[in-house]
Amino acid sequence: MKKSLLWLGLILLVAVEILRVYFIMPFPGSQQANTIDIAYFLDQYIWYIRIILWLLLVIPLVIVIPNSSKLSKALLLIFFVVYVGIFYAFNFKFLADKMFYQPTNKNLVGIAENKVDPDKLVIGIAINGQAKAYPIEIIGYHHQVQDTIAGIPVMVTYCTVCRTGRVFSPMVNGKKEEFRLVGMDHFNAMFEDASTKSWWRQSTGEAITGALKGTKLSEFPSRQSTLAAWLRVYPDSKILQPDSLYTKEYDSLAGYDKGILNSSLEKRDTGSWKMKSWVVGVTAQGISRAYDWNDLVQAKIIEDNINQQPVLITIEKDTATFHVWSRMVNNQPLTFAIIKDTLTDYTTQSKWNNDGICISGPLKGQSLQALPASQEFWHSWLAFQPATQKYIAKKN
Repeated sequence: MKKSLLWLGLILLVAVEILRVYFIMPFPGSQQANTIDIAYFLDQYIWYIRIILWLLLVIPLVIVIPNSSKLSKALLLIFFVVYVGIFYAFNFKFLADKMFYQPTNKNLVGIAENKVDPDKLVIGIAINGQAKAYPIEIIGYHHQVQDTIAGIPVMVTYCTVCRTGRVFSPMVNGKKEEFRLVGMDHFNAMFEDASTKSWWRQSTGEAITGALKGTKLSEFPSRQSTLAAWLRVYPDSKILQPDSLYTKEYDSLAGYDKGILNSSLEKRDTGSWKMKSWVVGVTAQGISRAYDWNDLVQAKIIEDNINQQPVLITIEKDTATFHVWSRMVNNQPLTFAIIKDTLTDYTTQSKWNNDGICISGPLKGQSLQALPASQEFWHSWLAFQPATQKYIAKKN
């Protein structure tokens, strides 16, 4: 009986170490279930649990070991060595913040000093006349980069497993908060704030467990495009440069922009509506809808109505930079087509450039209103907008 209790205690000790990390990292089967509250409990109270289990094991060890055979003692020694190995691995190797670090040298430069290729994808933000661009293959490794734009603190985030880029204000209850990468839930990165230890979901900026559960970070409008397309609109933009300390880590994401990584978590499904297929997700008038990336590349333009909101989605010749606009101009919905490589509205015969600005015709000088949108893996958009609708393109 005492031996059974001893082995049960030892197994529980190992199981706790493993499960604490298993639930919040992309191990097989770990991301499908709703186990975030269990994971949070284990993480927050791990030292209490360890001490209790260690104390409970003291008496059985004292009683059992002196009367055990050499084989039993050898097995206990082996188990202890295994536990030490598991303790080290799951506390110093497999934890997210031990695998992904913040940039040590955060260097943003102008176009004259820039070393980032113009065809690389960036997350761009413009606030009060100042613009900055953050290459995805850089912030994809770091997961978050805290910065200031026009004196305003920003937290630029990216999850490569969801293909979601978001920019949040790190201000929580009037105070600038510090965040660390703690793991993931449903394949989406999670951050822990330093003050309350609450866990925040990257795709929505919402605290999903902890003291601030239900609180949301304010989100800044941002745009994903090639660096060349971003600089066309913001030629004075500053661009985040690679930190030489993480060259190997950046190299591991080379090709991520195009979805050609050899990684089951980050490689694109080239087919439509599969787990890792690319979609453009749009939410308008409280309704979410997903558009297949393959359809957009083929058609170059998609027109739709989302709950009375006329929507226009286009993609540029680089097949990487996309735009989502309202088709409503002067209280009138416009109908568009691409005629001789130029975006033209049938309604007024005005011509528009790639930045949604009318360059000729009766509406010259007017601009289309950009709508919040993101390019994501289909599994991510569906997970966090479960009521989303699929846009099914009409086949000719």
